[in-house]
Amino acid sequence: MAILRAVASGRAEITCSCEPDVFIDGLACCDQMTARSLAHAGLICPARPGAVGHRVPVRLTAAGRALVDEPREAA
Repeated sequence: MAILRAVASGRAEITCSCEPDVFIDGLACCDQMTARSLAHAGLICPARPGAVGHRVPVRLTAAGRALVDEPREAA
């Protein structure tokens, strides 16, 4: 959820690749497996096209937005 919230706040970039890397606040995400899973699951995607390997802004898809906007249950 933290990665999705960072994307929602406009703090993330993604590399244009079949196995994308995610960067938050300019730093490589420490959990690239989760970041790639979010991309492959269709929850995040590049906000615009880019050359292979280049970083571009990342955005939430409708499914990703629904997860971020979902009310949290009290713990």
